[in-house]
Amino acid sequence: MGREPTKRKRGRKPKNPSAETLDNPSSTATTSTAALDDVFSVGNVELIDSPNGTTSVDDYRPRGRPKKRLNPDKPQPLQRREPPRVLENGGEFIDVVVGEGDGLGARVVPAMDAVVKVFCVHTEPNFSLPWQRKRQYSSSSSGFIIAGRRILTNAHSVEHFTQVKLKKRGSDTKFLATVLAIGTECDIAMLTVDDDDFWEGVSPVEFGDLPALQDAVTVVGYPIGGDTISVTSGVVSRIEILSYVHGSTELLGLQIDAAINSGNSGGPAFNDKGNCVGIAFQSLKHEDVENIGYVIPTPVIMHFIHDYEKNGGYTGFPILGVEWQKMENPDLRMSMGMKPDQKGVRIRRIDPTAPESNVLQPSDIILSFDGIDIANDGTVPFRHGERIGFSYLVTQKYTGDNAAIKVLRNSEILNFDIDLATHKRLIPAHNKGRPPSYYIIGGFVFTTVSVPYLRSEYGKEYEFEAPVKLLDKLLHSMPQSPDEQLVVVSQVLVADINIGYEEIVNTQVLAFNGKPVKNLKSLATMVESCEDEFLKFDLDYQQIVVLRTKTAKEATLDILATHCIPSAMSDDLKS
Repeated sequence: MGREPTKRKRGRKPKNPSAETLDNPSSTATTSTAALDDVFSVGNVELIDSPNGTTSVDDYRPRGRPKKRLNPDKPQPLQRREPPRVLENGGEFIDVVVGEGDGLGARVVPAMDAVVKVFCVHTEPNFSLPWQRKRQYSSSSSGFIIAGRRILTNAHSVEHFTQVKLKKRGSDTKFLATVLAIGTECDIAMLTVDDDDFWEGVSPVEFGDLPALQDAVTVVGYPIGGDTISVTSGVVSRIEILSYVHGSTELLGLQIDAAINSGNSGGPAFNDKGNCVGIAFQSLKHEDVENIGYVIPTPVIMHFIHDYEKNGGYTGFPILGVEWQKMENPDLRMSMGMKPDQKGVRIRRIDPTAPESNVLQPSDIILSFDGIDIANDGTVPFRHGERIGFSYLVTQKYTGDNAAIKVLRNSEILNFDIDLATHKRLIPAHNKGRPPSYYIIGGFVFTTVSVPYLRSEYGKEYEFEAPVKLLDKLLHSMPQSPDEQLVVVSQVLVADINIGYEEIVNTQVLAFNGKPVKNLKSLATMVESCEDEFLKFDLDYQQIVVLRTKTAKEATLDILATHCIPSAMSDDLKS
């Protein structure tokens, strides 16, 4: 929504770099035992044997020209030691010794006592067998303390959590944490700890402004490879609208060249003044790149915090519910009645469930958003010498805020004041912690399609393996009403009543007894209250399924007992 869609193709996966979250098992390895075994495999670690077949400390001396030994009788050049610097919040910088005349300023590292290690036990739903849950697993990541007795980390670090514990630097105690809010779109989560001992002797991290290009950043966290805290340094190499892998959204992000790995998720990125300028959350994995990491910047972080404080919970980032087209072609601009000094983007489609659908129309030219002119390529001025996609202006708003939009319609300039809201997709990117819904009748398992469901059915490469029709709806379909869902026959639990239907899998249900299926709850209600002799389901690809009503309801009880399924429908459908 609110951007020009990119085309995707099925088939063999191209060798394009892809951003991946650092700790999410669905995208990359976690800091579990299996992940550590992979990192420290025989193929990755090589031992250096000494000539006599043994190893000692002397065998690990660096090779090359021997280091020149100091003469105690000869005066040595003076070295300058920077005095300890103290932050306003009481934190200290680590002293750094700088040689005289080396031409480099002192590189300081902020106090790291506010950085904690996050231990989480996850229990994910089984979307292919929605009445079950998967085997629990553990992961570790990073987090840091902010004002108000709160801790920030990544959303994917505590997704589907069963238990979350925190450990401070240098401590041997793990404190039980409470999850206050999870921001799926921005990949940020907020925690707290009730035990007063956890907060003793710790100063919260202070936030800094959005850094500029080439500004130095220091990423602090607990990545794999050891148990103690890790510090890596780099610079800001890019600032633009990035694709957030976990949230399937596009928000402002920083690209840095500091080495961040699995386990760094949720760790702070400090500037040279000791202020936090971002949260590490994903990296680029490709054979042709190295040391490309991504950081959630402070504008996104502060939006999440203010949203929580304002509404008592996370409400999300609003988006403009339109798809738009660039207007860079001069003939296209002329045909739309644009003057030479007018710039903007053309509306292709509008989400029917979005508030702006009441005022905007297809082929309207959006000239400005909140008084800021939009260029023909969809960008707006950002900072000196920089431009950024105009969706950045939308994400600075909060759910329910108003925005002024100027459009060109039939060579006439119109001004509208619209309400911004978060919009629901036909195929949602997340279930946001809720278990999947399901309904079973006559061995037919009905459920709703979501991105986690596609990933469960077709693996990480679901964008290339899933059926074309489901992918088309994922990329291009818009819901016609807020409660519309894509209902499919997930599988058929084989029984005598459904002979001949066994091969139906992941096929959309279009209608039941001639009535359109709007969502899963409406389907379950119609089937349960049906008094006709037959149950007739119209499926995609012109398939139909017919079952005798009385026989199907009687057979369902035996099928549930055979497969040890506790109920014929999920709890959310019973209410």
